Amino acid sequence: MLSQIQTQKQQLKILPQQIQMLNIFHLNVLELDQRISDELDENPLLEMNEEEETVAVEKFAKENAQDYEDWEEHGYDDVPDYKLEYENYFNSESIPNVPIKSFSDYREGLKDQIRYMDLSEKHLNLADYIIDCLNCNGFLLQDLEDMADDLSFKHGVIVEADELQEVVNHIQKLDPVGVGAKNTRECLLLQLHHLNKKGPDVKMAIKLLENHYADLSHRNMEKIMEALSIDEDELKIVLRLLASLKLKPVLEEFEGTTVNNNIIPDFILTVDDDGDIEVNLYRSRSSSLYINQSLMETVQFAGATRDKQATQYLKSKLSSAQWFVNAIKQREGTMMQIMKAIVDLQREYFKTGDVSLLKPMILKNIADKVGVDISTVSRVTSNKYVDTPFGIILLKNLFTEGIINKEGEVISNRVIQSAIEAVIEKEDKLNPYTDQQLVSILANKGINVARRTIAKYREQLQIPVAQLRRMWA
Repeated sequence: MLSQIQTQKQQLKILPQQIQMLNIFHLNVLELDQRISDELDENPLLEMNEEEETVAVEKFAKENAQDYEDWEEHGYDDVPDYKLEYENYFNSESIPNVPIKSFSDYREGLKDQIRYMDLSEKHLNLADYIIDCLNCNGFLLQDLEDMADDLSFKHGVIVEADELQEVVNHIQKLDPVGVGAKNTRECLLLQLHHLNKKGPDVKMAIKLLENHYADLSHRNMEKIMEALSIDEDELKIVLRLLASLKLKPVLEEFEGTTVNNNIIPDFILTVDDDGDIEVNLYRSRSSSLYINQSLMETVQFAGATRDKQATQYLKSKLSSAQWFVNAIKQREGTMMQIMKAIVDLQREYFKTGDVSLLKPMILKNIADKVGVDISTVSRVTSNKYVDTPFGIILLKNLFTEGIINKEGEVISNRVIQSAIEAVIEKEDKLNPYTDQQLVSILANKGINVARRTIAKYREQLQIPVAQLRRMWA
């Protein structure tokens, strides 16, 4: 018997325009320029006044060539070609006097190797994206879930983390061995699996890293020998094998020179003599975008005698242009609000650039201060840079958790990591500090942390334990 039932429920839905707005928040300077260019090509009602487009600072602008200069004046000068080619690799003030040697980035070699594998076109594109995400040492530090979200929002490709993991497994089979690993432990395991796994030392080393890596990090050699049922001589053989492996897949020892990569910041931060901080957008686009008035009047006063399809087309484009202009204005306004809130919380740090003055700060602090959602703060600060008097900084690096020190003050974990790095950098390489000794040294500096906290931050900094540092000194 048929019957009707009326129910009431709450459901959260995200409108397509909200998704587009999140995408616009996520774009950096270059990506936004490309998005605006695409909109200008697709929408006849949207226009941009190039003369009103201004750049907040002149340090990134190249010297403009004079209008009267032509090829005759540049093509037959006495400047050798190789000196001009140096500008792609060096700053103009540090150009060498000898020709440079060409080289290729290791990522290009990986992309060439992956083409020999039997992969679909989609997986090849994903492999190229993952390879570009590798850092200079060949590690894949980015989380696969975040990469899947990034691909879905920025490139419109619905990808699951499991599918990315499948592609990563193919990349880890390429040369150099260990590329695509998440950390040092996985890098060592990939190198061991590449060796003859029938050897007893290789088997024992794999078992050691898979099951007792924490004990190795904490130098619990007796516990390792007991768990693996080996004696001290056999353990030395295994450690000697591990010492022969690379801690990093790529050692960055190029015969040539690295390309001078330029980062275009999203914000410009200046500090005057009185210590006042001013923040501006590197490039403001909302003032230069406008809607063609003649076409807009045509749409608004279109009569019934006009072509209905053309009128409907122009109305949809007008609505799209109005939304896009408002979206760019909202993006710039939200970015400025969030950046000013960050400066208010980290004012002492931005005045000097001293990492020890960096305060603990999480996304929720900024979201509550500005009055927006945490996801909005995350997307505005993702892949965004700020140019400061002491260098260009990634905004995501400013968000850190905190620990209470001896005086009861909350200090950032970045400060602790910087202190650990400084102590290890100055230690005796033949007699390095243990984690417990690092605890005592930091305690003398007023930073009271547990040994496991030292171990956690040391692993995040990709620094091995004292015994391994002594062996590889």
